[in-house]
Amino acid sequence: MRLLAATRSEGKQREIRRVLEAAGHEAIFPDAAGVYETPAEDALELGDTFEMNARQKAEYFARRSGMPTVADDSGLEVFSLGGAPGVRSKRWAGAAGTPDEIDAANNAELQRRLLGAEASRRRARYRCVLILLRTPTALPESFEGSCMGSILTEPRGTGGFGYDPWFLSDDLGKTFAEASPEEKDSVSHRGRALAALVAALGRG
Repeated sequence: MRLLAATRSEGKQREIRRVLEAAGHEAIFPDAAGVYETPAEDALELGDTFEMNARQKAEYFARRSGMPTVADDSGLEVFSLGGAPGVRSKRWAGAAGTPDEIDAANNAELQRRLLGAEASRRRARYRCVLILLRTPTALPESFEGSCMGSILTEPRGTGGFGYDPWFLSDDLGKTFAEASPEEKDSVSHRGRALAALVAALGRG
């Protein structure tokens, strides 16, 4: 199946492509589909839940492209912070700039909030919700994934993106930034949500 994956994040694009192509499906992304960025996209991630944001993105990109579309919304939830940054994970610090600069600002805010926190207050999980629209007017299909871990006091590893260098995976015993792409895909929130999506799609 040929799917439009409704994200402009290069990190997400790499992960989605790896998992879908391994299952025999083709993932293309907005620019390749002729869906170029507009200011309207800024309003697509203002919902209160991952599912709401993913659905808004899926509906928007499916309408614009006419293609089967899958959209992701995901983030980090730190339990002692009431689930923050949650749906605001990408924009938590309110920073502008390159993706790397935004990630650095968000991670600095995370460490500021957890300064001096003991291990029990550093427990966290990553969550991902995927919404699939097989046609622009189809009923949305939802797929979820999550993974548990802890927030470190120092970053480890150079891979991944977002909060990955600070997130110590319970499953792997290493941060997602230290893990190989295959290791991360096998246990990550997005990898698990994509596995559920692939199961619904079948082999391509």
